Amino acid sequence: MLTKDELPECPVATTVQLIGNKWKLLIIRNLLLDGKQRFSDFIKTIPSISKKVLTDNLRSLEEDGLICREVFAEVPPRVEYSLSPLGMSLRPILDAMGDWGTEYKNSI
Repeated sequence: MLTKDELPECPVATTVQLIGNKWKLLIIRNLLLDGKQRFSDFIKTIPSISKKVLTDNLRSLEEDGLICREVFAEVPPRVEYSLSPLGMSLRPILDAMGDWGTEYKNSI
């Protein structure tokens, strides 16, 4: 997790730094809509993402405290991802983005 000194001064820039790429937004969207997800669920619902990019983004979101990773001691191992309480606080942002996107599509 980044320290306060490592984050930009501007709160908007901080938000963009944490969730500003399309993959992170789609991962968060999936978790908001569907709850817990496994790696294979993300691959199915975000078909254009590579496994490496997905892994990198999941790790980044976990390091930033936005998602939780739960490993189950099974054979084969099972890993589930979910939003942390901090990640859940992004719901209004994604809802506003969805509303804006719908309005934009309807206006063109």
